[in-house]
Amino acid sequence: MNGILDSIGSAITTVSDFVCGYPLFILLIGGGLFLFFYSGAVSLCRIGYSIKALRYKSEVAGEGQISSFQALMSAIASTVGMGNIAGVAIAITVGGPGAIFWMWVSAVVGMSTKFFEGALAIMYKGHDSAGEPQGGTMYIILHGLGERWKPFAYFFAVVGLIGTLCVMQANQLVESVTTVFTTPAGIENTLGLRFVMGIVISLVVGAVIIGGIRRISVISAKIVPVMVTCYMLLVFVILCLNFDKLPGVLASIFQSAFSLEAGIGGILGTALTGARRAAYVNEAGVGTASMMHGASRNDNPIREGLVAMIGPAIDSGLVCTLTAFPILIAGNYASEGGIKGLYIALNSFEQLLPGYGHYLLMVMVFFFAFSTMFSYSYYGLKCTNFLFGAENAKYYNYFYLVMIVVAAMIPLGAVVAIMDLAFALMALPTMTSLLLLAPRVRRKMKEYFAN
Repeated sequence: MNGILDSIGSAITTVSDFVCGYPLFILLIGGGLFLFFYSGAVSLCRIGYSIKALRYKSEVAGEGQISSFQALMSAIASTVGMGNIAGVAIAITVGGPGAIFWMWVSAVVGMSTKFFEGALAIMYKGHDSAGEPQGGTMYIILHGLGERWKPFAYFFAVVGLIGTLCVMQANQLVESVTTVFTTPAGIENTLGLRFVMGIVISLVVGAVIIGGIRRISVISAKIVPVMVTCYMLLVFVILCLNFDKLPGVLASIFQSAFSLEAGIGGILGTALTGARRAAYVNEAGVGTASMMHGASRNDNPIREGLVAMIGPAIDSGLVCTLTAFPILIAGNYASEGGIKGLYIALNSFEQLLPGYGHYLLMVMVFFFAFSTMFSYSYYGLKCTNFLFGAENAKYYNYFYLVMIVVAAMIPLGAVVAIMDLAFALMALPTMTSLLLLAPRVRRKMKEYFAN
């Protein structure tokens, strides 16, 4: 069985490496850079407006199910997940410390992309077969670009069913439990054990997602600020205990990012690694944010866009940096026998906080993983709603829960490849629609900032 799974994983990885190479880099980072400059560097020049927009309370005029704050917290819940721990470790292992610098760059670029996603999600809302207001890339394409682009909207919804199955979260959560608890206790890491863990995870997730977006958003609004703050405090303790190593860590990030010894190819390779992992973490240009912000009651597209662009600043900017510093301080990120992202992170925290570091990180892992799985279910539900109608969307949750069990048993290499490939395919219609409709957003920007 393991041999078959390894063969499938190898084939998926080969396809993913081809699709998710420089074409994805150009699409997300190149397209994001265009939106960054086209918007007048909105992610840098208008960050103050974002905070003001987040505090705006009057949202009674628009159609939707949740507030802008709940939409942002739910979107962050989906992005501040295992990718912020395992994904960062993988980026450092593959691309070196310099990959973190390019994750920072991707965060700034991603903020601009998320701005356009959030704005267009409000500008081009649609209604499902039950008459409920809906938003997302498929509705942006359908109502913003017109009927002739309808196949593109359906394409996004189809690949979205795969890209939002949170396989990374379930897989890495199981790996963390086996690494910290079962293996040290002498329990063999068998396929059966991972199956049982997958069942338990799916039951916990099912208890939340059955309540729909309102329950998901309420829970996210409560746990996201708490879990990010707790993670900050944990890493702050580590930095205080290892303050003398911090200058060297910062130097290694910049030296590796622009290493002349590695040549242009090495720099591009490091940048590509960091950008790919950041794309998975902040999901800017992938289309998930537009689905969540499309549920907002906010009736002003620019104000929603300003709220949406806070997301990458928190996930790719803040939380990924919090993970990177302990890993780089510990220095044990060379991979042997395959990429084991979470294993590297757990070992680093344990090395820096002997006796309890990996247990403290495990607490964060549980929060991160489950919060992401809660929100991801909504994305797949929206895609199902669009494809098969509101009356059939409820069946998606059962499929989603079954796939959590499957994800708990497949190899990590295949997990990373599946997510990269699905996200690349989701990004194609999303970035295309953002670039084509950008002039309409800029006209709205001029009106908004003129007042």
